[in-house]
Amino acid sequence: MKSVLLIGLGRFGQHIARKLHELNIEVMAVDDNEARVQAALPYVTRAQIGNATDELFLQSLGVRNYDACIVAIGESFQDSMVTVSMIKELGAKKVVARASRDVQQKLLLRNGADEVVYPEKQLATWTAIRCASAHVLDYFELDDTLSMMELAVPDAWNGKTVGGLDIRRKYGISILGIRENGTIRMNISPETTLYRGQSVLVLGEPKFINRVTRL
Repeated sequence: MKSVLLIGLGRFGQHIARKLHELNIEVMAVDDNEARVQAALPYVTRAQIGNATDELFLQSLGVRNYDACIVAIGESFQDSMVTVSMIKELGAKKVVARASRDVQQKLLLRNGADEVVYPEKQLATWTAIRCASAHVLDYFELDDTLSMMELAVPDAWNGKTVGGLDIRRKYGISILGIRENGTIRMNISPETTLYRGQSVLVLGEPKFINRVTRL
């Protein structure tokens, strides 16, 4: 079973704890606020109250023993950056940190973070795209060059085949799967017919996926 050290139990950290619990992952949760630690207890394996900028405290956690360390500190960017730097120096295998601005993302990566999540920016992007088109059900950027989207089958595609629509040439996207009645089907061919009520999972560059939002 995988194990995660979660540092910071604000709203973002609490949501992470709940999801990791659903995924059956062992979680050691840390925060300097007793109330937050108490609130997380139903969703974590163990929890401690402590200051994550205290090197001796971090040493006592054995950070190198976890598959990943998530720094979800939101109130103080300085504390977040110090924590990231110290747990990396202590031998953390993988460090994922939260940023709330572009400059923070760059600084965290320079100070030892292996990955940086930017929840406000990601949510803002998803919300804007979702509001731009009634067809968009979900959206996720894999990196700066690739995005995934779940798209309700537009009326213009109803009853037509993937090959007949020539989706890859016209829109620059690839259909990865089709969701219907909660089940995803991945065996897509040019003869696959699309119907109203289904949704398609597509992959492509953001500039091409933006074309689909205008359908």
